[in-house]
Order: sequence, then C-alpha cells, then structure tokens
Amino acid sequence: MRILGIDPGIGRCGWGIIDAKSNKQKAISYGCIETDKNMLLEERLEAIFDEITRIIKKEKPDSFAIEDLFFNTNAKTAMVVGQARGVVLLAAVKAKLPIGIYTPLQVKMALTGYGRADKNQMGQMIKILLKLDQIPKLDDTTDALAVAVTHAFSYKLKFDSFYD
Repeated sequence: MRILGIDPGIGRCGWGIIDAKSNKQKAISYGCIETDKNMLLEERLEAIFDEITRIIKKEKPDSFAIEDLFFNTNAKTAMVVGQARGVVLLAAVKAKLPIGIYTPLQVKMALTGYGRADKNQMGQMIKILLKLDQIPKLDDTTDALAVAVTHAFSYKLKFDSFYD
C-alpha cells in the first residue's frame, strides 16, 4: 500500500510517500512545500493545492494520512493552518483517496510509545523505521513521514488480512 502523509502548514507543508507491506515501510519520496509569506493567502493556498495534486498524480498513493491540528495559543495561526489543511484535504478527496486523520499524540505513541516524544526522538525513529541515511532536514517532512507510518500501523491493525 502506498501512503501519502501530510503535516499541514501554510508556510511549510511537509509531505512523504511510503510503501507499506507486512511490517515493513519504505520511504519513496518526501519533501516540503514552502510558500512565500509575501504572497496573498489565496495564492499560497492555491500553490499548496496544486503541488499536493501534482504529487498525488505522480506518486499514485492508495491512501492519504494527515495530522490533525493542535493549537492552544494563537487562534489566527490556527485559522490559516486550518485553511491550508482544508485545501490539502480537498486534493485528497478530489483524487478519491481514503483519508486517515491522526493527532500529534497518536503519531508520537505509534512511533515511540511515548506521547511526549520530542522532535529528535521522532526523527530518529523515522530514520530507523524507514532505513534513511539521515533524518530529513525539515521537521515538517519528518512529521509527514511519521503520519504516513502511523497510518500504515493503523491500517494493519484494522485490516490485518490485507497483508496476508
């Protein structure tokens, strides 16, 4: 199963494609969509939508996973990131992909077994699980890969016979 994982954001939107089979996951491609803060909001949203759509067409994922938003301080930031998340979800829906949504706590628990794992711990687990030479440069990319791996683990638990 090929999974597209997303860590939504307006300035940086991390993405990662993994292949999952049995208990093994392999990174296929990953990166980060960056938008210029000097662009109009609607232009930034369009750029994110267009790039996610391009990635879906190129990589042909079977499933889509995205991190749920968690903000407890800045409502303005939450609103803008929510809009970016919305256009990413729209791209997945238009491609008719099944969608999994995971909280940061669920992702941390799935990868490390510890809900308060820090960025370094998460990066190290992604490096180990996906057999990467190094941790991706941007946390947004690492987080997107972590969401994809979480989805692979969750999918296996729900549909274990899929892997038989």
